[in-house]
Amino acid sequence: MKQLQFIEHYQTVWTQLQAWLDYLALSKHKQQAQSAPSGQFAELYRQTCHHLALAQARHYSPQLLERLNHLVVAGHQQFYREREPIWTQAWNFLALQFPAQVRAQWRVVALSVAIFYGSMLLFIFLTQWQPDLVYSVLDPMQVAQMESMYDPKLHDRLGREREADSDVYMFGHYIRNNTSIGFQAFTSGLLLGVGTLFILLFNGIVLGAVAGHLTYLGYNDTFWGFVVGHSAFELTAIALSGAAGFKLTQALLFPGRQTRLYALRTNGRIAIQLMYGAALLFLMAAFVEAFWSSQAQTPLSIKYTVGAVLWVLTLAWLGWGGRKHSVQQVNL
Repeated sequence: MKQLQFIEHYQTVWTQLQAWLDYLALSKHKQQAQSAPSGQFAELYRQTCHHLALAQARHYSPQLLERLNHLVVAGHQQFYREREPIWTQAWNFLALQFPAQVRAQWRVVALSVAIFYGSMLLFIFLTQWQPDLVYSVLDPMQVAQMESMYDPKLHDRLGREREADSDVYMFGHYIRNNTSIGFQAFTSGLLLGVGTLFILLFNGIVLGAVAGHLTYLGYNDTFWGFVVGHSAFELTAIALSGAAGFKLTQALLFPGRQTRLYALRTNGRIAIQLMYGAALLFLMAAFVEAFWSSQAQTPLSIKYTVGAVLWVLTLAWLGWGGRKHSVQQVNL
């Protein structure tokens, strides 16, 4: 490739990298006042390093080599500069970057929400009309077990198979159980979306059937009083895990002009960010479920109030958090 063709072909990359360098040189306040340049800084820097190596090997003009070398040196200084403390990075990610990323990926998030919440609500209503439908989802022993866990006669702990289990034990149990669902929904996206679709539908149907059955029996106070506290965190985390899975599927089925491998790498970074936030929500859900939701003595009015507040805070965080923040890759 001749030098002129080389410049015309890669000029856009160098221009975008220079725009990022100018942007990163600004103060935090000025960065928040404007949108970030297009592209990903790390990827633009990597490509320019490769272009410099090619230009040197092909003995292009000193002027071009000097220009590329300047970009690479400046990019290196920005890329490897002293980073903020890990706790500051984590806070900025959770408070600003994560909610901004969720909104940026609204298509896969909406798809996951529609499948998961839609199947769950559908079966809640269907079991009111056809109560025996629950036995097509769970076997009689599982149904009886659910009924015993939310029996209105319980006065110690709700939602447990054995009242002797400690809160700490159940905290670990909930973390293991819930995170496994999220991880399955995420990784199953590599199965062309079929796996993620199955995980979301299966869990939505099971949750809907159980909720509908217990509601039909009149276990409203014990069941809904139990789930309302942690539902905002747990259900949102499952939906976001599904969205992360669909992001992988998108790279495989609709890579656009990129190769599937490159699209998978790009979408994989975004999916991992969604899973970081989902993991935090799963952790918070497990904590609330083990130490708050299971308490049978707490008045229902307080439980419903706390549950409503947590739903409002969760939706406000995802809907308005980091409104002025541009979506970038996070390195934790």
